[in-house]
Amino acid sequence: MVHSVTNCISTKKNIAEELISCKELLKMLALDIGKREDGRDFKKFNEVVGFCEQILRIVETYSQNKELVFLDCSCGKSYLSFALNNILSKQYFFKTFFYGVDINPVLLEKCEQIRDGLGFKNMQFIRAKIIEVFPEKPVDMVIALHACDTATDETIAKGIKLGAKYIIVVPCCENQIRSRLKKGHPLIEITEFGLLRYRFADILTTALRSKFLVGAGYFVKLVEVASPKDTPKNLMIIARKKKGQYETQYGWI
Repeated sequence: MVHSVTNCISTKKNIAEELISCKELLKMLALDIGKREDGRDFKKFNEVVGFCEQILRIVETYSQNKELVFLDCSCGKSYLSFALNNILSKQYFFKTFFYGVDINPVLLEKCEQIRDGLGFKNMQFIRAKIIEVFPEKPVDMVIALHACDTATDETIAKGIKLGAKYIIVVPCCENQIRSRLKKGHPLIEITEFGLLRYRFADILTTALRSKFLVGAGYFVKLVEVASPKDTPKNLMIIARKKKGQYETQYGWI
């Protein structure tokens, strides 16, 4: 039986229930979500659920006969890709393929072990810098959950370069911008305070990234992907490529 994404998994509660029911997945990912609220794993789980919710709202517009190709940048332990793969491929029978890219060989080896343990044949992990990756398959969605500092910018640049229809990121630390706000700019009276400098760097960087995507031919919206109690880094940039924009080397949108 083919389940309807719209009817079944359109809410965070339903997504969370789907993932919680996948005991083997949680075990392989070593996610202990029994420690509610103050538990680190539980907070990470909520971040993944919130991200999945936004992806599934987009997937509702796709045919289940079309292969959806994801590029997960700075994937780390690949919690997000494994969760999405389980929901889309095993639970709702979408044809999917996931590329995960990271520079950490230890994490990638672990991801491959988890992939093999779960029996996923539709995942490939690549050790490389984000900007240097050129997947064989045309990529529909470029995603990143808390890619550190400028890795988010590399993700956005890669998505534009590949002509991805969607670029969806939840940025992490903004060290590069924050370090430059300590002196020598018009708003120094505000940013001399550490906490305000921290928050201002987040807002400024998110705004610049969003405007850059708009300039590259994308519609952009911002949403909160999780509760601030789970993470202060809860702002998601969702960018959708406008129809008729310049097509890149792959010749597709």
